[in-house]
Amino acid sequence: MPDCRLYLITPPRLTDGFDTLLARALDAGDVSCVQLRLKDAPADEVARAVERLMPITQSRGVAFLLNDDAETAKRLGCDGAHLGQTDGDHAAARATLDSHILGITCHASRHLAMTAGEIGADYVAFGAFFPTTTKETEHVATVELLEWWREMMEIPCVAIGGITAENCAPLVRAGADFLAVVGAVWNHPDGPDAGVQAMNKAIAEA
Repeated sequence: MPDCRLYLITPPRLTDGFDTLLARALDAGDVSCVQLRLKDAPADEVARAVERLMPITQSRGVAFLLNDDAETAKRLGCDGAHLGQTDGDHAAARATLDSHILGITCHASRHLAMTAGEIGADYVAFGAFFPTTTKETEHVATVELLEWWREMMEIPCVAIGGITAENCAPLVRAGADFLAVVGAVWNHPDGPDAGVQAMNKAIAEA
C-alpha cells in the first residue's frame, strides 16, 4: 500500500443513484475509508444511508465511518466514527467504540492533536489546507504542521480542506497519511471514478 492513501467523504447531500456512484468510485482505485457526512440530517435518514452504503463499502474491504456520532456508529455496525471538537466527550467515545476506529478533527492545533492522541484516537485530522466550498473555513493548517506531527507522533494524520489532484503533492511529501476529499472526487467532470484515479495518480507521483 502507498504511504499516503485516499480518504473519501460523502457529499453534503446524497442524490438518487449515489449508491452506484459510490461503487464506481471504490472500484476505480485505492480508497482507505468512506466517511458518511450528512450534517443536520434526521437520524432516520442517516440510518437509511448507513444501511444502503455500508455494505457497498465494506464488501470492498474499505472502512465505513460515521461523522459526528460514536454511539450511532457503534449501534449501526460502522467501522468507526469521526468526531469534531464539539461532538461530545471524546474519551467517552473512545470507550464506546472500544476497538473500532476513532478519528478526531484537530483543525490547525498541535495541542488538540496531542490531546486526541492521549485519549486514544486512531487518527487526527488537520485542516483546512486550501479554500473549500464544502464547509466554512475557520482554521487554516500548514505543511509545517504535518511535518511536525510526522516527526513527533506515530498516530496517523489526515489532511483535509480543498485538496485536489493539482495541489496535494506538498501534503503527501510533508507526511500526510491520508488525504480527505469531497469535491475532488464527487465533482470531477468525468465522474467519481475518474476523480479517484486522478487522486491516486497524484499521490503516487508526489
